[in-house]
Order: sequence, then structure tokens, then C-alpha cells
Amino acid sequence: MTVQAVILAAGMGTRLGKPWPKPLTPLSDGRTIMRQQMDNLLSCFDDVRITTVVGFKLELILEAFPDVAYVYNENYDRTNTNRSLLKALRQSTDGGVLWMNGDVVFDPRVLQRVTDLIDADQSFICVNTAVVGEEEVKYTVDADGFVDQLSKTVVDALGEAVGINFVSARDKAALIERLAECDDSDYFERGIELMVEKDAARVLPFDIRDLFAVEVDFEEDLSRANQHL
Repeated sequence: MTVQAVILAAGMGTRLGKPWPKPLTPLSDGRTIMRQQMDNLLSCFDDVRITTVVGFKLELILEAFPDVAYVYNENYDRTNTNRSLLKALRQSTDGGVLWMNGDVVFDPRVLQRVTDLIDADQSFICVNTAVVGEEEVKYTVDADGFVDQLSKTVVDALGEAVGINFVSARDKAALIERLAECDDSDYFERGIELMVEKDAARVLPFDIRDLFAVEVDFEEDLSRANQHL
């Protein structure tokens, strides 16, 4: 089975303050953030089709990774991740889609652990229940243990999302519809939240608290990532 994987790499990464797209930020092992993502995907899945959503200084990413598919978010400077994901899902083929933010540095074992969920076509978000950062996307669950609320403003959160997610084949059409309903400024998590609310989608929070994963928004995040490589 071919795994469809999407990397969201269109943003300007202003908080990190680098002159290049944030996914091209060098790491201490000589790779870039995106190179370690590609390596993790290629090492975990025998057959994977990688699509990258680009925008800001896209030519730098195309030159660095010429052998993957691309989707262009021409409104990268005034839209958020929901629009990038929407474009990618609309261009995907039949089947579920695994996606990640283009600034996530993570242990490759994360992908190994979610393989069974992908094979079972179970929508999920990877979460870390060991921390609940104020600026991070957080979540709560319903009585059956599936995602209920998912945003940066969740109260009494159980953990935070780490930016690695999967939408099943059966849920994909609903997610596309709900992402289209989002405001331009919304994160893609709002689309998931609407899908849960309006379509009764069952999205599993998958805890990876014992494995390293960090979204590199600030220099301290980059330092943490480099310490774990």
C-alpha cells in the first residue's frame, strides 16, 4: 500500500527569524528539518508518496528536494495551515493522508508506532500528554476517548498536539469540506474540530510522550531538537 504523506512548508516562519523557509533550517547533524522528515518517512514506509506544500521562497525548497511532488499555496503570506492542507488533500489520490507541519523534528519511531493505525484507516493526531504548553494546540476527549476539542484555547487540556496527523479515507471528504469552511487565519486543527463536531468523526489522540518531537518555532526549540539528534 502506498502511503500518502504531506509536509506543510509554505509558511514564512517569522518567529524563528531565519532568511530561508523554516523547514530548511540546518540541524546539528548536518541535515535540515525537512531532510530529517524525508529520511524518517522513507525509512519507515516501503512505498511512500511525499507531497510538499510550498509558498515562501519556494524555489529554495524545490532545489533542495527535486524528487517529490509539490502543491503551491500562492496565498502563503495571508493564510494559515488550513489552506495549505486543503490544497494538498484536494490534490491527493484515493486513500488516507498522513501529514505533518514542516517544522517538526521527531524520533523516527513515531512513524513506526502509527503504522498499524494507518493500515487500519484510523484518523489520528499524535499528542504529548506529558506537557501542555500555553502556545501549543491542545485537546480534550469525549466519553469514548476520541478527540472532542482541539485548539490553542482548550481549557483543562489533556496534552498538546505535536504536528503529525492522519486522516482516513472515509474521513477525508469531510475534512476537505470543513477546512473549506475555516477562516483563512485558522490552523488546520480547526478543520479537524469541525469534522468531529459536524460529522461525528472519531479521531484518536495517539500519545507519543516517551518519544522526542518538537515543533521548531523559536531558538530554544531548535536547541532542544539539536540536543536529541
